[in-house]
Amino acid sequence: MNQELTDEINNVRGLLEARLLTLDDKRSILRSIELKALYERIKTLPDENKAAYGQAVNELRRHLDQLVGEAEGFAQALAPIDVSAPFAVNSAKDRRPGLLPANYGSEHPIMSEQTKILSIFKGMGFSIVESREIDDDWHMFGALNFPEGHPARDDYDTFMTIQTDPKGKQWIAPAHTSTMQNRILERYKPELDGGQPIAVVIPGRVFRNEDVDARHEHTFYQMEGVYVGENVSIGNLIATLKTFLESYYETEIKVRTQPFYFPFTEPSLEFSMGCPFCNQKGCRVCSHSGWIEMLGCGMIHPNVLQYAGIDHDKYQGFAWGCGIERFIMLKHGIEDIRLFESGRLDFLRQFSLGGGSQ
Repeated sequence: MNQELTDEINNVRGLLEARLLTLDDKRSILRSIELKALYERIKTLPDENKAAYGQAVNELRRHLDQLVGEAEGFAQALAPIDVSAPFAVNSAKDRRPGLLPANYGSEHPIMSEQTKILSIFKGMGFSIVESREIDDDWHMFGALNFPEGHPARDDYDTFMTIQTDPKGKQWIAPAHTSTMQNRILERYKPELDGGQPIAVVIPGRVFRNEDVDARHEHTFYQMEGVYVGENVSIGNLIATLKTFLESYYETEIKVRTQPFYFPFTEPSLEFSMGCPFCNQKGCRVCSHSGWIEMLGCGMIHPNVLQYAGIDHDKYQGFAWGCGIERFIMLKHGIEDIRLFESGRLDFLRQFSLGGGSQ
């Protein structure tokens, strides 16, 4: 059987597997018009192809029948319970609501991919420190070279609480993991005194007052990177990020930078990579430009080093901030960032053990 006929069956397989997730009557998939069409197709084939093609179609039907059986068994195992109903701790076990078996769950794709990303940087010698989900005005703005009244403060559309810190400033839901820069620089300053560089990555959840659409969410994950030492250059920054991207996407890539503006870096850059999906020929993923903007970065501003008590004449550093969901969306072909927070099982099950990507 030639490749064209094999692809024909595989295309129907993928279509019906995806449809099965949406059906209430799972067994109706065995009566689908696509499956019937494959059986009808056998009659039109040359004699030398009929046997192999028919065998492949029968195998597909057995595969679908197995999936249906597993889905029906799963549904029977999930006896309906009222999760809000109270029950006594000492009540009989057969009267307590049942709990779902752990093997029905899976790790969220953000967490599993974040683990892969952090392991790459750990292998490059970076330490890992988690970010915060509530912070003060100084670490959100002041320590990052945003003085009072600075117009760039308005760009972040920050969520603020009614409660205030000891200085009378409102507490803030961080809009970026850069709020950790000052703490990291102060905490690891002894490393510099001991002749070792500061090398830390900081993952965390951030919040912005965004208009939500397929590319923007009000809650998402970022990762900050900070490196400080002697004779550190922008070439070290580019080499570090290029090495990470090639390791994460498992392919050789081209990179480019262009000037940008952040108050806490100077110079500041936008960092892009050559589209690995079309080899820079232009496709839907890269908007037919051949390039994909990945993150913002730059050399740490001398004021930021100074605020942490680091001699900016002796030491230099670089920093970057990137959205973790963006990396995952590109890697797995996910087109809508809202899926990560949607709780949709048909999306999440693609990343369970044995599942595929979208």
